[in-house]
Amino acid sequence: MQPIEIKVHRQSALLELLYPEEAFVLSAEFLRVHSPSAEVQGHGPGQATLQVGKRLVSFRNIIPQGHYAIRIEFSDDHNSGIYSWDYLRELAINRDTYWQTYLAALAQSGGSRDPVVLALS
Repeated sequence: MQPIEIKVHRQSALLELLYPEEAFVLSAEFLRVHSPSAEVQGHGPGQATLQVGKRLVSFRNIIPQGHYAIRIEFSDDHNSGIYSWDYLRELAINRDTYWQTYLAALAQSGGSRDPVVLALS
């Protein structure tokens, strides 16, 4: 189901999806770590790569892909995920469950949402 309107809130790094009966808000971080790209999801079952350090990621650009999807360009240079309308709605409806699953995977791996900052010497 295609949203009737998409609002990008750049300062807060939020994407608002408006449907006739409801609205959803998804953060850039959430969308980035759940990117449908092969870089994130892999090329088959069990090949997904856990995304770490994406807390501060933001939107650089959102580009329509015909009448079926959008491609999101993120501030960390990731730009290969094409988010179909069905996938965006699935993410929106299941946001809380997907987010808790992601946080659990991060904790189990010892990863962090915070970007790695390298000290200069």
